[in-house]
Parts: sequence; structure tokens; C-alpha cells
Amino acid sequence: MATTVEQLKQAQAQNRELLKEIKALTATVQTLTEEVAFFQRQLFGKHSEKITDPNQLSLLADDNGVFTDPEQTGNQSETTVTTVVHKPKRKRCESVDPNLPIETTVIRRENSSCDHGHQLIPVGKHFVREVVHQIPGRLYREQIFEQTYKCAACETNDGVSHLYQGTAPQALIPHSLATSSLVAELLYQKYALGTPLYRQMKAWRRSGLILSETTMTNWVIKAATIVQPLYTLLHEQLLTQSYLQGDETPFQVLHEVGKTAQSKSYIWIARSIRLAAHQVVYYTYSDNRAGKTAQQLYGDFMGVLQCDGYSGYNLLGATVTRVGCWAHVRRKFFDDACKIKGQPTITPPLKLLDQMFYLERGWRDLTPTKRKELRQEQLKPVIKQFWQWCDQAVATSKSRLGRALTYAQNQRSALDRVLDYGEIDLSNNATERNVKSFVIGRKNWLFATSPAGAQANAIWLTLIETAKANGLDPRQYLEYLLDQLGQLPVFPTEEELVACLPWRQVPDKKVWRDQQA
Repeated sequence: MATTVEQLKQAQAQNRELLKEIKALTATVQTLTEEVAFFQRQLFGKHSEKITDPNQLSLLADDNGVFTDPEQTGNQSETTVTTVVHKPKRKRCESVDPNLPIETTVIRRENSSCDHGHQLIPVGKHFVREVVHQIPGRLYREQIFEQTYKCAACETNDGVSHLYQGTAPQALIPHSLATSSLVAELLYQKYALGTPLYRQMKAWRRSGLILSETTMTNWVIKAATIVQPLYTLLHEQLLTQSYLQGDETPFQVLHEVGKTAQSKSYIWIARSIRLAAHQVVYYTYSDNRAGKTAQQLYGDFMGVLQCDGYSGYNLLGATVTRVGCWAHVRRKFFDDACKIKGQPTITPPLKLLDQMFYLERGWRDLTPTKRKELRQEQLKPVIKQFWQWCDQAVATSKSRLGRALTYAQNQRSALDRVLDYGEIDLSNNATERNVKSFVIGRKNWLFATSPAGAQANAIWLTLIETAKANGLDPRQYLEYLLDQLGQLPVFPTEEELVACLPWRQVPDKKVWRDQQA
């Protein structure tokens, strides 16, 4: 009998162990299923994070016809009335710069006589349409001579020829065909349009200019040294501001000392907030993602920095107050909502997060003081509900929900600080867009060969994105900088550099497309 009882206890203990193992394996299967669904969505699915709840009026989308159906009162006749709802006529999604040169084509009548044989006299024109034609960019060769002069009177007096010459401006890049316009176009194509140099090489060849990829790379790097002083000044100007946003993204550099070609390097980004009077978008290259790089980037900055939860920013010290990014939090919970193949599930945290962003959109154009006031009144209760839900939620640490909860809880104090600063947006999406500008280019360039090339990338992206942020045409601004800085000494004065800052440019440098927005 005793043996039977002992056997029963052993069986029960074994059963408990098996149940624990089953529970652990079930959790593992669930986690792996979520991972497979996540990677399938990353590879093949939509990357949009928009969601629609069919059981609720969306705060973020159109009404989807909810209020367009006729009301049923019960007194309608049985006659079916079909109502045709015409969609509003769309505006033409095209426009043309009014400053483009105009060529007029007048279609003349083949027969210059009327039906009765009389000579016709022109009395006017009838407008038919306007279209736009494109022709390849025109290149031309400029042969520069310095006029030589002599003084006949002096020669008569002393019998010696006295020769004088004009002084040509210094070359942008000595012993090359490079000009400000040519290099600016090359830079614009690469960094604003994402066209790698090897593809540009073919386009230049078709236009009549034969360049090697090595030559163009050298132009990019050497021209970057010309604008380096302005790049440094922009960094200094940025650090004087009280509110900044930051992020970083990996980049591959092939030839780095002490590193393999496959190892990761990084492009770091720091930028002004949306409400800043002077916009600066600053990129810099680093061979690592360590906190010391963050210290070098933000230097003596004293103020508020909005960034993600990366621990490298922890070394910035007490002079920097960190504010979290709610878009990063939402992205984590959105990944959890997509753990099952198909449409994302409408989860309670996503509802609350979407409500936060809906409120923020209505306050976008308000003053910082007013926005802070409304956040305390309306946003704070929603954030409180969000944290209450997170506090009671249960999930395994390796699941998508568990990761989202861990990320949010780790950033809790930084995320809550958004209530204290009306100057800061709810998300760090402005910096994310600047990261995207680099990522689009990276998909085409793939890598940088050397650290010098990687830093040149950072310099040109800084100037282009800063120009765009200040409403300038980046192509014109690049040519302007190369024209101006190319004629300055190696160590220009601060006054000379300040004159080249994007917010010091005259209105005719403004981007025409911004005026059409």
C-alpha cells in the first residue's frame, strides 16, 4: 500500500513537471510564431502602421461612409431610390515653375484661304493646352584665359617690356574639370535623389562628359573639405539651442582600422525641434555606437533631448534632460498587434496610443505654453490609463507584448516628461524622417569605402537636409556654398561663414515648390 502511495506521489510530481514543460514549450511556440509572423510582415507585408477598428469610429481615418447612408425611420415607401454620390473632383497633382522658359508653338492653318478662296488675315490665337518637355541637361566647356597687357609708354622709356595679367578665380579643385555647378549637381543627384556615382557616371557619359567613379569620389571628398568649416559652425549653432532631437542608424564602411569590412559603423543625427527658429539637421559618422560618441556629438549641450531608449544616451549627464518618443512605444505594441498573420489586432494599448496622437494633431500649431496646458488637462489622463493597462498586463519576456511592455516601462519617466515641455512633439518622427533620407541613399550606395568617404556623406547630408529644413533649394544652396567657400582661404573668418548659413540667405534662394505647397 505504501509503495502505491509513493508511486502516486511520484506520478503527480512528474505530471507537474510535465505540465511546466508543456507550458514553457507552448510559450516558446507562441514566441516563435510571433517572430515568424513579424519577419514575414517585414519581408512581404505592408510597412504602414495605420490600423482601423471596424467597431469604432476611427479617430485617425475618414468616416468610411458611416454618416452617408440615409436614415431609416420606418415610414419610407417601398420605392427604391438610388442616390448617386459623386466624388469631389480631384485637383491636378502637377504644377510647373512659372520661371521656366516658355516656348510658344502656333499651329497654322494649312490652307491660308477661306472656303470662298479669299486670303485669311490673322486676328488672334486660341489656347489649347500647356505641356512640359524635357531635354538632357546641357554641358559646355569654358576655356578661361587671363588677358595679358603691356605698357607701351614704359617700354619706350626703358626699352623693357612691362607685362600685366588679369587674375582668374582659384579653381574649386585644382587640376580638374570640376566647377561649382558640376559638383553641386553630382552631390544633389547622390544625396538628395539617392543616385550612386556609378549610375551617374553613365548619365554624364551620355551628356558628353567622361568621368571615372574614382574621380567623382575624390570630388565628393575634396569638396567636403571646402565646406567643412561651415559644417562645424552648424554643429556649434545647433548646440546653442535648448531643445534637440537625436537618433542613429548603422552604416557599413569597408576599410576601417582594426575592423572587418562586415562590421557596423554608425551615422548619428542630431537636429533642431520643429518649432526652432533656425533649423539644423546634423549628421556625423562614427565607427561605433558607444556612449562616448553621444558625448562627443552633444558636447556642452545643456537642455532637453528627445531620443529613443538606447542606453548610449545615458552618459550625457545631468545637464541633458531626456524625453522619450511615443512613436517608438507605439511601434513596439503595433508589432505585438501583428503577431497573427493578417490585419493587426486592435489592442487596448494601441487604442490609447492612437488617442494620444489624435489629440496631439489638433495641437500641432499651438504655442508651447498652450500645448503644455492642454497636455496636462487632456493627454495626462490618457497616459495614466495607458500605464494602468501596462501595470496589470502579463506576458512572457520574449514575446512581442513582453518586449513592448519592457521597453515602455524602462522609458516611463522619460516618456512622461513630454507633459512638461510644450516645445517637444509627442514623437521623434522628424529625426526619423532624416534617418530615412540617409537610409534611402544607403540602399543605393550600399557602403562607404573609407572613413573619409563616410564623413563626407555626413557633411553633405547635413547641408542638404538643413537647406531643406530652412526652405531652401538644396541644389542651389550647394552651388552657392561651393562658389562662396571655394574662394575663401583655408581658415575663413566666422563672419565669412555666418554669411553662408541657410537662414541668412535672401528670399530668391527659397525653394519654389515650398511656395506651391
